[in-house]
Amino acid sequence: MLEKITIARPYAQAAFEFAREQGDVAHWSGMLKLLRAIIANARMRPLLHDPRISDAQLYELVASIAGDSLSENGGNFVRILIRSERLQFMPEIADLYEAMLARAEGRVDVEVIAAYGLEKKQEEAIAAAMAERLGKKITVTGDTNESLIGGAVIRAGDSVIDASIRGRLNELKNELL
Repeated sequence: MLEKITIARPYAQAAFEFAREQGDVAHWSGMLKLLRAIIANARMRPLLHDPRISDAQLYELVASIAGDSLSENGGNFVRILIRSERLQFMPEIADLYEAMLARAEGRVDVEVIAAYGLEKKQEEAIAAAMAERLGKKITVTGDTNESLIGGAVIRAGDSVIDASIRGRLNELKNELL
């Protein structure tokens, strides 16, 4: 995973800097999210490395699926990725772009994985606590994982707060060993 991010980072950085210079960061955000979905599709993945498909054919396929959402500059970006054999890294490029955008806007995306679904009040409390702790605007996304048994794991960038019962049991196990 680290290798993918290392490869994707310069492309995401270039896209972000170009979009910011053009005053078009929101459009690029949407365009890259769409491209991420196209490339991540199970039917598309095998075509990325198929030697029977030329670069031009691959570009035409991606461009036809993206339709009007793909700008001329976005199309050029896709061509560069195809020529460099980096199109398969579009999901990582899009994720890194979104992280750069969030940082530029003073926003942090916080992922909360809970044993059970969170209520709106709980999400708001987590958002308020993280906003106070980080001093930034917080966007909370949630997911469930029953293997946590109870509690939650909160991820904000590189920071992880494990307040799950499974995490506490693992800590206890490590202390006893």
